[in-house]
Amino acid sequence: MCGLAGYLRFAESDSAAQQLAQQMGEAIWHRGPDAGSSWHDEKIMLVHRRLSILDLSEAGTQPMHSPCGRYVMVFNGEIYNFLDLKAELIAGGEQFSTHTDSEVLLRLYLLQGPAALNALNGMFALAIWDKTEQKLFLARDRLGKKPLYIYQDGDYFAFASELKALLPLPFFKRELCLEAVQDFFFYQYVPDPKSIFKQARKLKPAHYLEYQHGKVSERCYWQLSFNHSSTAPADELAAQLRTLLDDAVKIRMISDVPLGAFLSGGVDSSAVVASMARQSATPVTTCAIGFADKDYDEVHYARQIAAQFATDHHEFTVKASVTANFLRISRYFDEPFADPSFVPTYFVAELARKKVTVALAGDGGDENFAGYSKYVIDQTEQALRERLPAAVKPLAAVLAKLAAALPGTVARKANTLLRSLALTPEQGFFLTNSFFCPRLWQQLCLPEFQQALAGYDSAAVTTAAYQAADSDNHLSKVLYTDIKTYLPGDILVKVDRMTMANSLEARAPLLDYRMVEFAARVPAALKLHGKEKKHLLKLSQQQRLSNDILYRKKMGFSVPLANWLNKELKSIADGLFAAKDSGLANFFKLSLVSQLWQQHQAGDFRYTQELWSLLVFAAWWQHYMQPEASGQAVCL
Repeated sequence: MCGLAGYLRFAESDSAAQQLAQQMGEAIWHRGPDAGSSWHDEKIMLVHRRLSILDLSEAGTQPMHSPCGRYVMVFNGEIYNFLDLKAELIAGGEQFSTHTDSEVLLRLYLLQGPAALNALNGMFALAIWDKTEQKLFLARDRLGKKPLYIYQDGDYFAFASELKALLPLPFFKRELCLEAVQDFFFYQYVPDPKSIFKQARKLKPAHYLEYQHGKVSERCYWQLSFNHSSTAPADELAAQLRTLLDDAVKIRMISDVPLGAFLSGGVDSSAVVASMARQSATPVTTCAIGFADKDYDEVHYARQIAAQFATDHHEFTVKASVTANFLRISRYFDEPFADPSFVPTYFVAELARKKVTVALAGDGGDENFAGYSKYVIDQTEQALRERLPAAVKPLAAVLAKLAAALPGTVARKANTLLRSLALTPEQGFFLTNSFFCPRLWQQLCLPEFQQALAGYDSAAVTTAAYQAADSDNHLSKVLYTDIKTYLPGDILVKVDRMTMANSLEARAPLLDYRMVEFAARVPAALKLHGKEKKHLLKLSQQQRLSNDILYRKKMGFSVPLANWLNKELKSIADGLFAAKDSGLANFFKLSLVSQLWQQHQAGDFRYTQELWSLLVFAAWWQHYMQPEASGQAVCL
């Protein structure tokens, strides 16, 4: 696991280029503390930070050059099937000088070009420079596990694993993308391919880009299809799933450094640990996170799994550490990011890093097999929507407005449901699962901000993904939407930034692309079986996990957010909500923000999520947009 950066050179001197390379590398030092290096010619600068996982010798140092000297590569990630690929290449006459997956990847590109991506099973972001053709090749893995930002403004072109590595570049403009600002508040993250900055963007998952002589071409190399539903019986599919999971776990256990697992006690992480234990000659190291607030603490389930599989188990309880570390931890996100579970994710990664360098996780089970409670809610709403006569739908919209005027959480839920029934399925899914009350948004936003948005609707992100799914089944279209938006924009960003903040590599067997393709072929009714979530995944684990683990009510990685705001984070929120230079004043009416904050402290928790998002945005602004932080004036 590593970090990479680079830029096409402008008119700077070699000494200035070396200084920029050093600054860019230092900005992502946490992604690779074991080694750092750079290489440049008259056209390009490549920067790399290394977290040594395979072949710990200096032979694995990057930038890596091809034997012919034509290609230079920087690479972030792991290619899990590199041993099989290497054996095929050796059989074809190739010779290797290291034991790294990086060398296999570079050799494969040398022989096959962009087509090499189709052979890779892994998580990766990479950049390869062709000295002869003076062409830059950038690529990102199928699901978007590893990040890759691109900055383009006229003749200026740069790229990096994190935006902070691009900030030292003198041509980088901190001009905000206003659509991305709105997207953040409704989604809690900035969806791909946008970034918070106008001239920067993310390379989409499953895409590669070629830059040559000022021209950019971008192509998709993998598509996920839900259009080939299996007719096999459930027990046969469960057996196939169990076998596939075991293989996905097996290839992710290849490591030259200590390896363990995150363990929540839920189905996904427990299934991964169960598979690891079956395939490991020594006890698996497991790490779990708990909360002092027992309403949010599920660590006893993790202990149950740890005991069952005799793991070397470790725990951490999140207490007052939130206050002391919120601002420091949130700085690792270069864009506003408000999924509150980033806090416990950071702490469990910090705990794991004391024991291991690589940790397997259960990410992907919910998106692949319909594990979130929101899918049950959405299915109920969709069933009602389909039964509701078209002539009655306008009445639902009227009743929604009446419910909006009433106080209390019941009225708010009624408002959301009634509004959803009056909308299309994709619009309803957006509304049910967005994190900012639309009515409150209209009240809070400054008129000039709304005018600048020119009527932009953040629902367009959800709508575009939903309509792109090649299925007529509503649940399949919803799962496709989350795999294309929520998974890369929220879950994978959270895991990448929080693990890399601790120089820890996280691997997700349930996001093996073969697993994702398999899940897409599973009939929707075997995922959400009535109201039972992840039905097939649970069937596949009945021989390994007890029913109280498989069928208990899922809490998820929840946090006591309202209590955090009213107690541990109150002093921070008091300061940021009142500050005229917190960034909020550029977009919102501070008097209304203050009013919401006072109501929350008085016990009205209706807008906890909105206040949390406002707090996170203000903290991000302080980190990245204050003149003393950016070294330049803020540009909107």
